[in-house]
Amino acid sequence: MSHRTRIKICGLTREADVDAAVAAGADALGFVFYAKSPRAVSVARAAALARRLPPFVTPVGLFVNAEPAEIAAACAAIPTLLLQFHGDEDRAACEAPGRPYLRAARMGPGFALLDFAQQFPSAQALLLDAHVEGYGGGGKVFDWSLIPASAPCPLVLSGGLNPANVIDGVERVRPWAVDVSSGVEVGKGVKDAVLMQAFCDAVRQADARPHEAAG
Repeated sequence: MSHRTRIKICGLTREADVDAAVAAGADALGFVFYAKSPRAVSVARAAALARRLPPFVTPVGLFVNAEPAEIAAACAAIPTLLLQFHGDEDRAACEAPGRPYLRAARMGPGFALLDFAQQFPSAQALLLDAHVEGYGGGGKVFDWSLIPASAPCPLVLSGGLNPANVIDGVERVRPWAVDVSSGVEVGKGVKDAVLMQAFCDAVRQADARPHEAAG
């Protein structure tokens, strides 16, 4: 049985975009709780958007070196929130909220992903993003050949994905999931329904191809 690549669309700020992402077939929607991001939303705003999600579509909260109280407030407001850590959080900080979490890895030359993974044995997945200045995504594609052939946990491919390149990414990496933000936007935090649909369709197209076609 072939693997179905899960799809996460991140940086949602508007009701219409949440609805369009769900209609396109997204499995998870990300809400950014990092004040310096142009896609940042308050806990109250994210909770209102998350209430629009149907069953089996997961809300994800992106945090960067957040205070424990901020994380606790988001968890209280969105009971099904999956946590995503994008800063300098260590294992203790990631595990402290007692929630399932993803740990972002900033991929670059010389980055030892397997060593990094050992620091977070309880992570549900590692989210692989390009190494850029500052925190969060930079909309840049990293060198996928840096990804080791085996990893101890599922991988989420991120970093500069869009409808045009995600097929190649899925076929080459065969990740558990893919994550997109700027690649389906017409402005920072403003998604495009047509691009989100095209992205999800492209992922399904990649899944339908035989793995032998990867090259």
